[in-house]
Amino acid sequence: MMEYLVTMTTRVPDGTSEQAVADIRAREAARARELAAQGHLLRLWRPPLQPGEWRTLGLFAAADGGQLEEVLSSMPLRAWRTDEVTPLSPHPNDPGRADD
Repeated sequence: MMEYLVTMTTRVPDGTSEQAVADIRAREAARARELAAQGHLLRLWRPPLQPGEWRTLGLFAAADGGQLEEVLSSMPLRAWRTDEVTPLSPHPNDPGRADD
């Protein structure tokens, strides 16, 4: 499995009702739990945000870029979101790296 850092930026379309936003956020949370249980979603962080800005950093695991795209496209907020993907490779000085 490869790991990927994904910057997810969500822009809610103008005129979207608060109920529609609440519904998609609830579905997104449920899907995130499923992806975590499957070992695809490893971590989520919220960087400093401006008012009205929705941005999340996620650490994902997938066999390859194609599988990662399947995972990301299965998330409900993807309809309103753009994703910037950075593939990660192990660093030789990573303190969390298992000895080879």
